[in-house]
Amino acid sequence: MESLNLPAFAYKVKHVNGKPHIFDIIRRKFVSLTPEEWVRQHFIHLLIKEYGYPKSLFAVETGLQYNTLAKRTDIMILSGESLPFLLVECKAPFIAVTDATFAQISRYNFTLQPQYLAVTNGMSHYCFKAVNGQIHFMDDFPKYREFNN
Repeated sequence: MESLNLPAFAYKVKHVNGKPHIFDIIRRKFVSLTPEEWVRQHFIHLLIKEYGYPKSLFAVETGLQYNTLAKRTDIMILSGESLPFLLVECKAPFIAVTDATFAQISRYNFTLQPQYLAVTNGMSHYCFKAVNGQIHFMDDFPKYREFNN
């Protein structure tokens, strides 16, 4: 897998039926190691190590209904009240973050209504709040202690 613009972490990889799988510390199992999963695992570790989020507040690849479509969120951080706080959409490093990516996560916002939304492809990262249909970009991601007080 290629280097990302995210901190390295100690990961475990094993081969299942000849295909690489990476250990997901949130789901507590090995999952298929795709380019998007590589980004997701790096971002999970970033949120835990650099931003202080406890593993117990993570939901990974959780299903949701948007209109009549079944969708899956990549990473969702829940508040202490089990409400969506931060929703992260991960893309593979070779997928550019475009307006379509922001539109995708904004659709999830209508259903889940987290306080913060984020998009990453492992190379570029964006965090923003959606307020009254307006996007307000943040300089950084919220730290756990900032919303836990």
